[in-house]
Amino acid sequence: QVQLVESGGGSVQAGGSLRLSCAASGYTYTSRIGCMGWFRQAPGKGREGVAVLYTGGASTDYTDSVKGRFTISRDNAKTTLYLQMNSLKPEDTGMYYCAADRRRDGCMVPSHEYWGQGTQVTVS
Repeated sequence: QVQLVESGGGSVQAGGSLRLSCAASGYTYTSRIGCMGWFRQAPGKGREGVAVLYTGGASTDYTDSVKGRFTISRDNAKTTLYLQMNSLKPEDTGMYYCAADRRRDGCMVPSHEYWGQGTQVTVS
């Protein structure tokens, strides 16, 4: 069973930066994780894909609203996923979730098998 634990959320002023971390454990050969990503959910809205990383070739994808401001990455040990968020805007406010799945494409759709508990980001 894959476990994901997010950290790094908080409250910042517009224009500020935060770095979210997602510690992953419980991987096995049969886990065959194909992608990992960050998703967010604002109050009263659905969960949306923010950034994903495909484990095979390390390619990435971002939702248009964060391109040029957010960067998804993974450490060399492949146990921690990061989301560097710069030039934050009030519309970036929400609960941010880390997720992992066996799919190798289409991972911006939030139908992942494994989810963390979320970390709150508030931009004012």
